[in-house]
Amino acid sequence: MQVQAFFSLKDFNTFGIDVRAEHFVVVRSVVELREALAHPAHPKLILGGGSNVLLRGDVKGLVIHNQIGGITVGEEDAYTVSVAAGGGENWHGLVQWCIERGYGGIENLSLIPGTVGAAPIQNIGAYGVELRDVFERLEAIDLQTGATRSFLAEDCVFGYRDSIFKRALKGRYCISRVHLRLTKRAVVNTSYGAIREQLAAQQIMEPGIREVSEAVMAIRRAKLPDPADLGNAGSFFKNPELDPERFERLRDRCPEVPHYLLATGRVKVPAAWLIEQCGWKGKRFGQVGSHARQALVLVNYGGASGSDLYELSQSIAASVEARFGIALSAEVNLW
Repeated sequence: MQVQAFFSLKDFNTFGIDVRAEHFVVVRSVVELREALAHPAHPKLILGGGSNVLLRGDVKGLVIHNQIGGITVGEEDAYTVSVAAGGGENWHGLVQWCIERGYGGIENLSLIPGTVGAAPIQNIGAYGVELRDVFERLEAIDLQTGATRSFLAEDCVFGYRDSIFKRALKGRYCISRVHLRLTKRAVVNTSYGAIREQLAAQQIMEPGIREVSEAVMAIRRAKLPDPADLGNAGSFFKNPELDPERFERLRDRCPEVPHYLLATGRVKVPAAWLIEQCGWKGKRFGQVGSHARQALVLVNYGGASGSDLYELSQSIAASVEARFGIALSAEVNLW
């Protein structure tokens, strides 16, 4: 384990922001993680794939890059199987590993960038599926004491792109291992129209988990820029959820507003539609902008700072609130 000083994080965040860590170290095991926690530099910041973070300046203290790996199969029965993966494993790599073995439940989450350890923090979700739907438990290391703690689903307080790790326990733990309960006789989820349309275009009438995964990947590649080509962190804002009365007031003003009724009775409105209505889609301002194919994705065209992107996000949010009275919340973690 080697601690490096004044280390560039440009290649460790998908926005490609060129900031430096005062100290930086890679850990590949819980033992190495605990060694890193003994380093005198403070604070300690855990960085996984850097796919859902906006670094607005140089990072003081020690940045710990989680590369704790390993995928194992645990308890199983005729219908389900428990799969555990190290927090530093690539999320999409885990999805593909499971599909190869016929384990279903996370195929709709294909091609989401980032690591397994970040997945419960964000409660990642896409196309009708969220991580909490298949979550069993996780192990995490307390950054203050080095102790291991196990979290069940109820301990994580999962919400829409949210968990206790983004709130009360933000910056307190490093997630070392995540356990998922997957199916061996999967019933695929094609409830989202985009998936059905993609499968119909390929004349696939009875899709399995591999076909759903491939459909999701095709949709994402068509809609979203590849961070390897254009710096971005995917969706920058959460889709707002409105109570029915507030939504009806919005629909009175904008009858064409797209929306999705939630099981809670609240109504989800696409943030991308709100942003597009305010004229931001495809607009570029110096080295930052809103992507031409997806208004919800803010991009770094090269050489932008984290502050440049943050200021753009604030301007977008202010214009949406001024026009619609809706406050957008960042999905991206701000540092």
